[in-house]
Amino acid sequence: MKADKIIKNAKIYTADKEHPFATALAVKDGACAYVGDEVGLADFEGEVVDLGGKFVMPGIIDSHVHVTTGVGFEYAELGLRIEPDGKQDALDFMENYIKEHPGQKRYRFLMERKFLRGEDIYMDELDKICPDAELVLLEGEIHSNWANSKVYELHGITDETPDPVPGLAYYVRKDGHLTGNSFESASWVFVFDSLENITDEQIDTAVDRWIDYCKSDGVSAVFDAGWPMHNHIHEKIYARLREYDRQGRLPIYIDGCYVLSIPAKKDEALAELERFHREFGTEHLKVHTLKIFMDGTMKIETAAQVMPYADTGEKGYTAFEAPELAEIIVALNEMGFDLHTHCVGERASRVVLDAVELARKQLGDDFHVKVTCAHLEIQDDADLPRFAELGVIANFTPWWHSSDPALNVPILGERAYKQLRCKTLWDTGALVTWSSDNVAYGDFMTWSPYLGMEIGMTRWANEKTRVPDYNKMAAEYPPAEEKMNIEEMLLGYTINGAIQLGVEDAKGSIEAGKDADFLVFDNDLLAAEPHGFSYNKPTEVYFGGVKVN
Repeated sequence: MKADKIIKNAKIYTADKEHPFATALAVKDGACAYVGDEVGLADFEGEVVDLGGKFVMPGIIDSHVHVTTGVGFEYAELGLRIEPDGKQDALDFMENYIKEHPGQKRYRFLMERKFLRGEDIYMDELDKICPDAELVLLEGEIHSNWANSKVYELHGITDETPDPVPGLAYYVRKDGHLTGNSFESASWVFVFDSLENITDEQIDTAVDRWIDYCKSDGVSAVFDAGWPMHNHIHEKIYARLREYDRQGRLPIYIDGCYVLSIPAKKDEALAELERFHREFGTEHLKVHTLKIFMDGTMKIETAAQVMPYADTGEKGYTAFEAPELAEIIVALNEMGFDLHTHCVGERASRVVLDAVELARKQLGDDFHVKVTCAHLEIQDDADLPRFAELGVIANFTPWWHSSDPALNVPILGERAYKQLRCKTLWDTGALVTWSSDNVAYGDFMTWSPYLGMEIGMTRWANEKTRVPDYNKMAAEYPPAEEKMNIEEMLLGYTINGAIQLGVEDAKGSIEAGKDADFLVFDNDLLAAEPHGFSYNKPTEVYFGGVKVN
């Protein structure tokens, strides 16, 4: 048989659990025609490449990342990062900056909430220092912000405007009046309001940068986790990606989604998901997943907990309770779609698990929805075995697994030392997948799957790690028993990710009949030192049998 490329003398890690290793590979028409030992190559003829024992693995699958939001952050006005010494220092800095830069339509700043030292900033204070222009102070994670009255007027938000998700995504009020502080989806509309007229040329420039990164690092498929509160811009970028694919310019498979941020819009979201599915269906772009933000973040205590926060006694809120979410799951099952959920706190994932249990009881053997919980920063012990029991996929972002747990002691108490328990979940038999969960392109350093693999194995970003200096820590992140091994990291980034995306018949492993997405390394990743693993990079990257780097 004529082959387009024949590879021999390689150490091929196939990610096929039945046959994990091979030494030879034949590629024909973009697919693997043969995978096995060199004896089997006798049936093929064509260009032969002797790899001299080099390591080969399947293309990487990033199972939760924000492709479209990344485009937005290329052009969004985040503003000047400040690190003030308390509230008054923050106000003084912004006031002086505005005086030194008069006449602008809008002013933007970025600040971690911790610099306020427990105080808060109010709309009237921002109006005083900036009465004639828009002023937004973004919180460091971009999950909350402070704004003056000009910004609220621009968006038509008044004292009577309902909160998108009471208790989770809301406008802070005092005596019934807006204070200028908002959380989660109530705040996100202020972040990207300068992008309503983003052009195709701007989108293309950003998308080209992302494609170049994927080609360089060998990311062959992703789950795009969407753009909350901005589905209209999200759609515009999907339209460009669809055009890219029609022109043969999109070699990376994108499993897309539609985002539901406001529970009251669930019927609209299901209808829009169906429309997205119809309109964005090319070879490398599919949309069949509803994404729901079940809770918020740990840092600003919008993550939903089973046990209350140590400092406030509050537990946070979820977007849905289990019976409501079960109804959505049943509807998705009937439509043939999947569900992907943002679940930082232990109660958020518990609600998802409870909802899946309810839906399974109703649907029985007809239950087919793939349900994924992403992030999973903290889990209640009672829920850990339920992922495997209920078939719920656990998605982690391993480069997060290096930090100082003491930072969360004030809000979690001793539970701060039992976070991100990926190995425990893996050992229950749950399907675990890995992701980078980045929202901004930047230099793509923290998008690297090899950084994710290193931190997954070490739970420590140190002087040997290719990571920004601000991410480096003095010690390992506990618990030590949650460290993964290299094969578990590789499986989570390949075949497990393909199963989550529903493309395991074509991607995720090097097997005959599957797409010829594979990476070649000069060194053996299975034998590489965990510390410093983040510096690995493929020397050759093949998508669909074509070398792209």
